[in-house]
Amino acid sequence: MARKLWPVIRRVWITVGLGATAIFVVWSLVAYRANSEARQATESDSDVTVTHADGIWRFEPTGVATNPTLVFFPGALVDPRAYAPLARAVARKRFRVILVELPRRGMFGGAESPELRMRVNSALASLGDSGSVVLGGHSRGAVVASAVAAGRPPTLGGLVLIGTSHPRDVDLSGLNVPVTKIAGTRDGLATPAEVSGNASLLPPQTHWIWVDGGNHSQFGWYGFQPMDRRPRVSAAEQRSAMIDGVLDLLRAADTAADSRTEPVAS
Repeated sequence: MARKLWPVIRRVWITVGLGATAIFVVWSLVAYRANSEARQATESDSDVTVTHADGIWRFEPTGVATNPTLVFFPGALVDPRAYAPLARAVARKRFRVILVELPRRGMFGGAESPELRMRVNSALASLGDSGSVVLGGHSRGAVVASAVAAGRPPTLGGLVLIGTSHPRDVDLSGLNVPVTKIAGTRDGLATPAEVSGNASLLPPQTHWIWVDGGNHSQFGWYGFQPMDRRPRVSAAEQRSAMIDGVLDLLRAADTAADSRTEPVAS
């Protein structure tokens, strides 16, 4: 009897497994897609000029840009355009933004690939002597930002990490630039316990922003991410807190850079 039942059980198990995998893949494709507001934010207007080439999005404010420049990395699997509203909001305050795509959206080693390093080097080199850089990222993008910051690029003026438990693999406690960590209390992928557990790897001057009721997905303009928790704050409120935190850091980095270049009184 058992020998007759086993092929049936195996077929049912395979069918259920394939069905669950298909559902997860479809959900993921929908979840990580940039929403209409994000796609619209990639269009140029009278305030911000948007260009895209070679895996790099540039958001240039009209007129003379203010230092520093924000170099931002998106989360893994997420459509990079899902961070265009953040980039546009920052550019409207006259800060230049460079959004660097993760090759293969961070999958199959894309977040550690030579191709990404080339994009980062190209983005930094394109700024020339135009001032300092604030590195930032959400989720997997924050891991990339942490790794780049650990290399202490000479133009580094600040660091903002959003929705991540990192730095976990690098020690950034010795950074002497402004740092901001933004986290949600209901983040299902970077839980508060995980985020707090790596606090010692950040410098003592780190500014912490906890979005009460915020989750992982609402730090970008895309769908509900698998394994996340349901938020208890509106997406608009969570994103507003994030944008304000990023802008405050950029202003602090600009002030800090000015103080470092002031001549010492004799």
